[in-house]
Amino acid sequence: MLEGLPPNNAATVLRLACSEAEARAAADFVVEFFDPAETAAAAFEDEDAPGEPKPWMLEVFFGRPPDEDFVRGLLAQSAGPDCAAAASFGSVAERDWVARSLEGLHAVRAGRFLVHGAHDRDRLRSNDLGLEIEAALAFGTGHHGTTRGCLLMLDAELKRRRPRRVLDLGTGTGVLAMAAARALRQPVRCGDIDRIAVDAAAGNARLNGVGPHVRPVVSVGARHGTLRAGAPYDLIFANILAKPLRLLAPSISAIAARGGVLILSGLLARDVPGILSSYAAQGFALRRRLELEGWCTLLLG
Repeated sequence: MLEGLPPNNAATVLRLACSEAEARAAADFVVEFFDPAETAAAAFEDEDAPGEPKPWMLEVFFGRPPDEDFVRGLLAQSAGPDCAAAASFGSVAERDWVARSLEGLHAVRAGRFLVHGAHDRDRLRSNDLGLEIEAALAFGTGHHGTTRGCLLMLDAELKRRRPRRVLDLGTGTGVLAMAAARALRQPVRCGDIDRIAVDAAAGNARLNGVGPHVRPVVSVGARHGTLRAGAPYDLIFANILAKPLRLLAPSISAIAARGGVLILSGLLARDVPGILSSYAAQGFALRRRLELEGWCTLLLG
């Protein structure tokens, strides 16, 4: 798994050999505390290590040197004090570290959707809706529990009805917008606060043959005129984090259609009560909750 936006000039890397559970937990937890434009974490099996089972590696890349004591404190909370003590910090050599960290990733299935790299195109079955993500555009690949949770919620919702207007806020790689566009064969509006994410999503949309249907814009929330013009929305994705989701509750509610649904993610279990309270104040109730790898995805309506 790879989470976070790859820093253009990563200066420092944290490395830690540990178990799969520790690597995944630490990657999720550490990245939550840093600017996603300057930090990315990769958790992967170390296939070059001798013996079986293979250990897992955690690598966290920082755009600027971090406070090492603070980071070790985060590791102690998420993976335990032994992992915190064993972690090492070093300088980043010039290399394509994003592609390297993705080499061992397998295709990820979420209902009818299969998120894959170019090396896994042959994994697609006749009825699959494939979503190919390039290694160089890798933040938000579907390997994270939040993205997969949103795809599973979408797959279930499409069995119930066919949304006419769909919005993806905080689109990242565009994987959710592309999934909806491919399944519905219609335009899906999307935006992200980060220009690099928007460019990546546009590139992924072209790669997946939905360029005319997925045209992401740079937007804080849904402030961009293109996103406002598409309202009211039958289905809104917002796979971000708890604090911005709480702050966006009134503006998301304002552009949702009567009877529309929200798929919200980027939430730890401790965040869920606050999110439910914020959206209950806007007239939304919980319809379904899904938890994957410690992350919660909510369907509200």
